[in-house]
Amino acid sequence: MNNVSPDLFLDAVFAYQKTAAIKAAVGLDLFTAIAQEDGDLDRVAAQSKASRRGVRILCDFLTVYGFLQKDGSRYLLTPSSEVFLTRSSPAWMGSIVDFMSAPEMMALFLADPASFVRDGGSVGLGNVAPNHPLWVTFAKAMVPFMAPVAEAVAAEVSRWSTPPRRVLDVAAGHGMFGIAVGRAIPNADITATDWKGVLEVASENARKAGISDRHRTLPGSAFEVDWGSGFDLILLSNFLHHFDQPTCIGLLQKARKSLTSGGRVLIVEFVPNEDRVSPPFPALFSFVMLGSTPNGDAYTTPEFEEMGRRAGFSKVTAAQLPPTPQALITMEAS
Repeated sequence: MNNVSPDLFLDAVFAYQKTAAIKAAVGLDLFTAIAQEDGDLDRVAAQSKASRRGVRILCDFLTVYGFLQKDGSRYLLTPSSEVFLTRSSPAWMGSIVDFMSAPEMMALFLADPASFVRDGGSVGLGNVAPNHPLWVTFAKAMVPFMAPVAEAVAAEVSRWSTPPRRVLDVAAGHGMFGIAVGRAIPNADITATDWKGVLEVASENARKAGISDRHRTLPGSAFEVDWGSGFDLILLSNFLHHFDQPTCIGLLQKARKSLTSGGRVLIVEFVPNEDRVSPPFPALFSFVMLGSTPNGDAYTTPEFEEMGRRAGFSKVTAAQLPPTPQALITMEAS
């Protein structure tokens, strides 16, 4: 009985407070202030333009949860906080709070969570909200989280003996996957498809990356717009998880028709093991889809293999994309 404790339950019940604390810290740019002001509370509060009392209590809270360390009256960054949460760091990812903890997302999960479990899905935003402004927020906010994954995908493509010349980036969002491939393959032309407002973000990112002359956009629904044909590579990055398997198969069939002979589809997803409880991040992602889409899921490798086979692909392989928690599924057309 020594291991019997309510701590896990209480931590879950109060988890929204951790979200509030990290949103406050990012909104005040607290971690950057701590780095610049050597953790001095008065100076940190002044730079954050916040009350000393408020900053003290927030910093103590963040120390308890491992985001900070405390030395007397000074607050110190942990190595992870310094890398990922100070704005001067090239790996800064504070912006993802704008999407992952947006009011719309929070409401989806907290308003009535029993209902989406009972119904087996949520009304959600995943595939029933065309041109919703939250997807522009997603495109702007998620670049730091997805850029390393995109670079890993581009590194894989750069090793191919025959590099792709025409690339289609479906549901491109921020556009970083197509852009990373475009930077790795200097002669590749990239076409990005998504909602018009979202593609404006992707176009700006392409301009910053120096490939705007090889980057074009195709606005509209991935289900309705005519993709055209003759693509050597089609990217389906973090998109299929929004839908049920029949819908995924339909999208894969559409992709296959748009490929050249020998062309490939690259799918980036959170792929759990067949036990569906490991590894942790991909396994937990199914619940994200339960709460935010009508029928989405995190699919296993055998499920992707079966979907690819039913869509007419002759070869389906899967590999991890370390150090990220995502996997790359490759489907090749004969």
